[in-house]
Amino acid sequence: HEIIAHLIDDGRKSFKDIAEALDVSAGTVRNRFTRLQEQGTLRVVGFVDLDQAGINAYATIYLRVNPSRLLDSVMRELEALPETAFVAMVAGEYDIHVDVHCLNNAHLTALLRKKIHQIEGVTDTQTTMVLKIQTYSQPLLADLKESAEMLTQES
Repeated sequence: HEIIAHLIDDGRKSFKDIAEALDVSAGTVRNRFTRLQEQGTLRVVGFVDLDQAGINAYATIYLRVNPSRLLDSVMRELEALPETAFVAMVAGEYDIHVDVHCLNNAHLTALLRKKIHQIEGVTDTQTTMVLKIQTYSQPLLADLKESAEMLTQES
């Protein structure tokens, strides 16, 4: 968890710097890093500041799918769109949650009308525009576990 915490803070931090902070060898950090990657627990990606990159319309779209047997194929089609950042099956009023990044409102509108609404099985959508991103981060696992333990303790 401590190695992951350092990488969340700076994904380009060297194994040597992490090792020094944790008082272990760089080889130990490298081996644990490699194992976490091989297990699929850790994936290091770059973060783009959307505003700086000229991506000015981002939204969360909820989709209703009928018949439900089409859920997997709808999610695959959404996942294949270049605008898609996140796709998940959800419980509740809608079946799928998708986050998209578009250059502008015209791009978002065209994406909805020409792509998403045309996918077989999509019967309804609800779109929520993101006006300002306050925080975009990965939770620190140790802090998350500690918080969960505190919140779920019986009173």
